Amino acid sequence: MPETQIQPEVWKETIDRVRRQIGEVIVGQQEVVEQMLWCIFAGGHALLEGIPGLGKTMLVRSIADTLELSFSRVQFTPDLMPSDITGTQIISFGQQGETAMSFQQGPIFASIVLADEINRATPKTQSALLEAMQERTVTVGNDTHVLPKPFFVLATQNPLENEGTYPLPEAQLDRFLLKILVPYPSSEELKEIVRRTTSSFVPTIQKQAGVDDLLQIQQGAKEVLVAEEVLDYAARLLMMTHPEELSSPEGVKKYIRFGSGPRGIQSIITAGKVRAVCQGRMHLSTGDIHAVAIPALRHRIFLNFEGQAMGITTDQLVREIIDTMGAKA
Repeated sequence: MPETQIQPEVWKETIDRVRRQIGEVIVGQQEVVEQMLWCIFAGGHALLEGIPGLGKTMLVRSIADTLELSFSRVQFTPDLMPSDITGTQIISFGQQGETAMSFQQGPIFASIVLADEINRATPKTQSALLEAMQERTVTVGNDTHVLPKPFFVLATQNPLENEGTYPLPEAQLDRFLLKILVPYPSSEELKEIVRRTTSSFVPTIQKQAGVDDLLQIQQGAKEVLVAEEVLDYAARLLMMTHPEELSSPEGVKKYIRFGSGPRGIQSIITAGKVRAVCQGRMHLSTGDIHAVAIPALRHRIFLNFEGQAMGITTDQLVREIIDTMGAKA
């Protein structure tokens, strides 16, 4: 790839246009949209958690249309097989009756793949996404097929229903750059949703950026400067998610079983760089780290039995860590 010309003002304007266009369709959910854009422009995958009917599918489709990216949706069910996602070898017949094997691509071969209710599929099917998410390739038989570039998996799960579901294993959770919680809309937002969805008005999505713009911003975000002090701050934050760390706050020592692994700090720095670009900066700040820490770590911290029984959330504990670090600063 040729050397990227540093254009933070241009990149910020592009991201602002994308954000505004999505707002023409999606009511509210500004924080969710912002975190989704961090994932997209960082080249990572996102896990969205929220009850049905909050517009998660519409949000993902709107992002795909705004960026003019190919889109596919997979509804995960207990009987879904790995080949239903990746594709399979089929027999084709020629005019003379000769036979040949050809690969029929599955829905994974799109730039944005919506894995709807991913926790309803069996672990065998869930694992079919692992290679695709990490390596950007799919292996069927002896052949390896390269996925489109860019490539994103945006998975959703319903937190209310546990019957007939298969919780994602830690190894797969760690593949997601951010875990994004989709909140319930306010009363004003509910009224606006009703106005938009029960009238004859149909919003249209206009392309605001293309693949070249997306790839340029992704590459440019990697050039964001990270001062040694800021990197040290992020490293100390991550270390404080471990209960055995002496400087960890009391809540961490009491309620956390395992803290975040190295991918936690990688996600914090990667998403933080994109947040800096979104604001027209080419340097990472501790404010960026504070903003991305919760969605980057909430699925990488595991509570012990007491924490689960007390109803403690990982969000609370990450906030406690940030507050503790602020008090020590």
